[in-house]
Amino acid sequence: MRRVALLPGASAPFLLPGQRTEGKVPADDCGRDDNKTETGMTTGDGALKYRRLLVKLSGEALMGQNGYGLDTAVVDRLAADLAGALAEGCEVSVVVGGGNIFRGLQGAARGMDRATADYMGMLATVMNALALQSALEAAGAPARVLSAITMPTVCEPYVRHRALYHLERKRIVIFAAGTGNPFFTTDTAATLRAIEMGCDAVAKATQVDGVYSADPKKDPAAQRYDRLSYSDVLAKDLRVMDGAAIALARDNHLPVIVFSIDEPGNLIKVLRGTARATVIHG
Repeated sequence: MRRVALLPGASAPFLLPGQRTEGKVPADDCGRDDNKTETGMTTGDGALKYRRLLVKLSGEALMGQNGYGLDTAVVDRLAADLAGALAEGCEVSVVVGGGNIFRGLQGAARGMDRATADYMGMLATVMNALALQSALEAAGAPARVLSAITMPTVCEPYVRHRALYHLERKRIVIFAAGTGNPFFTTDTAATLRAIEMGCDAVAKATQVDGVYSADPKKDPAAQRYDRLSYSDVLAKDLRVMDGAAIALARDNHLPVIVFSIDEPGNLIKVLRGTARATVIHG
């Protein structure tokens, strides 16, 4: 068995990039014992193109047709899709936005201090993450929320090696509170966490089946792209993600898949590489 070193004073193993955990880790900050194997989930080993995937969900996706807050039916459907991906054998992580509750940029536009507004937006993502965790566990999929802003009575703090351990134990990891810093979007947080987790790709869930040259709901002549390079996205200002997120993906050779989450079961097609989607890479 490979030995994993402990840093002086550390209670859990320090991992080098790409190193996987073995053995036990201490009980987490939510009182759960991570040395117990989850039960009730069977995982398949089908022909998956992506075996470790981070899914970016916007806050707007969680509110459905409501003008604000959460649509529990939509949250349950999204949880079922994520649970299905886990059952297929994929190691799944999620970054959720908070725009259905509060958006930092909107607060700043109304005269609020930008950093304060961004922190409020991060707290909104924690609320969404907890709702998604509840729906996932109701669907039979073990899930953990890890927040970049520490709140130990609510969820676990974000620690990279702990997140990796949860993934390897076939738990869905939900990253909340963005990067923990103002002035960064949850798209950038999704790209960052995907790189830290060693994901094969980041899948951005939207309401359309890929990237278009313009909003297809407003412009019937909008051109749809099957594949794009990172440079194309930046040069054409397509605004799939913010520039920082795309540049981070480019510098780390992380594919970005843009797909529609409105079609039930579409996430499984993404995993198999058969979804109608836009792939950004190269």
